[in-house]
Amino acid sequence: MSIVSFIIDSFFLGVGLAMDAFSVSLANGLKEPNMGGKKRFKIAGVFAGFQFLMPMIGWVCVHTIIEVFSSVQRYIPWIALALLLFIGVKMIFEGIRTWGRSDVPDTSLSHGLLIIQGIATSIDALSVGFTIASYLMVSALICAAIIGVVTFLISMAGLFLGRKLGMRLAGKASVLGGIILVAIGVKIVIG
Repeated sequence: MSIVSFIIDSFFLGVGLAMDAFSVSLANGLKEPNMGGKKRFKIAGVFAGFQFLMPMIGWVCVHTIIEVFSSVQRYIPWIALALLLFIGVKMIFEGIRTWGRSDVPDTSLSHGLLIIQGIATSIDALSVGFTIASYLMVSALICAAIIGVVTFLISMAGLFLGRKLGMRLAGKASVLGGIILVAIGVKIVIG
């Protein structure tokens, strides 16, 4: 495989894997339209970090404990669904509870929920470790880094778009964001 095709393949792998992170970023931006730049950077960084880490964990599993990992692999979509349902339903209920109120409580994204989102949006990237199992470690690291960078940029775009839409949708944004997360979870299970 040439260097150019390796980079192109890694880029498109990153784009495909980053779509869940984009959607969740969009939901986060909808939920918190006044989010500052530092927090947007943190959210995109967490998503990118998990998208980098998960393929490497998968790669290590292939080279060490493939028997254990392959028995767990069929549950990965269900784990992602459970995490996204938890977050999405919570957002929907918060949005319904505060619908039309002017004294909306602070519902900004906590560190714990951000980590759960990071895991949920990148858990499918674990199986990419199988795809890149034939790569040497350096190539696997470069591929995972490209995936991480692509995810960061796409997540930032989702946060930006979500903020813009969130300012227009005001109180309805949390409900919409929750529905998006639930839909992502269902899509992951359906395939």
